[in-house]
Amino acid sequence: MHSAIKDGYLKGKVAFVAGASSGINLGIAQRLADAGAKVTIISRSAEKIAAAAKTITDAGHEALGIACDVRDFAAVDAALATAVEKFGKIDIVVSGAAGNFVAPALGISPNGFKTVIDIDLMGTFHVLRASFQYLNRPGASLISITAPQGSRPSLYQAHVCAAKAGINMLTQC
Repeated sequence: MHSAIKDGYLKGKVAFVAGASSGINLGIAQRLADAGAKVTIISRSAEKIAAAAKTITDAGHEALGIACDVRDFAAVDAALATAVEKFGKIDIVVSGAAGNFVAPALGISPNGFKTVIDIDLMGTFHVLRASFQYLNRPGASLISITAPQGSRPSLYQAHVCAAKAGINMLTQC
């Protein structure tokens, strides 16, 4: 796999990646592990996060998968505490858990809108806020995964646009 991060570059570093049972966030976690970081990954499904962690350990790297819903601050805090207990203070935090579905603005129920806000925006707040006490300071990095919808309107994505714009501002603040 081609990457700007050289193998071994992150040796001795600890990473925590939220929303990493598949997709971009799992790819990020795998690459951080390839570069030498010990990685903790979280996502809601125990089965999916165990399978995702296995892809990292099967590649010969240290990984811990924890089933955790980013909408639950206490659960996120507990996952971070477990990660620190196993691997030490955290150097890299990636908050990338997200929810999405395609719907016109008038077709989104209040519950559907709230669910995306809770997973994307509140989940990012929970991960970033809870991680603060566990960071290896100075020098730790906090990364929020967002999308073009955070700064550019998109048809059938009002809920995602609102959530991603909130993540953009939260991260900048």
